[in-house]
Amino acid sequence: MTKLHLISHHLCPYVQRAVIVLSEKNIAHERTYIDLANKPDWFCAMSPMGRVPVLETDDTALFESQVIAEYLDEITPGSLHPNDALEKARHRAWIEFGSETLAAIGGFYSAVDAEGFEKQRKALCKKFERINEEISGSYFAGDTFHLIDGVWGTIFRYFDVFDRIGDFEIITDLEAVQNWRKSISKRPSVIAAPPEGYAERLEQFLRKKKSYLSGLASQNHEVARNK
Repeated sequence: MTKLHLISHHLCPYVQRAVIVLSEKNIAHERTYIDLANKPDWFCAMSPMGRVPVLETDDTALFESQVIAEYLDEITPGSLHPNDALEKARHRAWIEFGSETLAAIGGFYSAVDAEGFEKQRKALCKKFERINEEISGSYFAGDTFHLIDGVWGTIFRYFDVFDRIGDFEIITDLEAVQNWRKSISKRPSVIAAPPEGYAERLEQFLRKKKSYLSGLASQNHEVARNK
């Protein structure tokens, strides 16, 4: 197989999509983490959008996470997509919905005041309420792990840290989503997708964000330190 080199950032959920496929398919690769606030010249030359992940092969650099994940799935035996063409297309559509949900999460943790925070919280609730209707098993579709489950595993990982800060009642009453989250969280490829210390780095990032959630995170951190 072609030598593969994944360029990553330690907090990027999109990178984790590719890592999960690499793990599920047992694909050998090298991985390099970069600082997106101080991008190396070689990375800027490689990534036309200036974003991670980038997958470097012997003579080609691929960018955009879902393109990379699909490529890795296609060049190896088996597939992390359903066999049926229509069902595969449906999974891809809900993967795109996952990307929209990540954007909504960004709005949630970036809201600067209580009013904006509540608006973003409600918008995020609607995302999960909608996909709750589509889940049909322990995973998204039955008991088989698919590429879409890995994508949403990167989304649920945020809630591992949000739950430390408070109960924002975003997925609390959504039984299918809750069960889905539990199943995905036990998957070895999903567990191993972020680098060591990810949760602590994310919480630190949130505390420094200068947002409404930052204040809540800082208060929670101080309470925990003083116990």
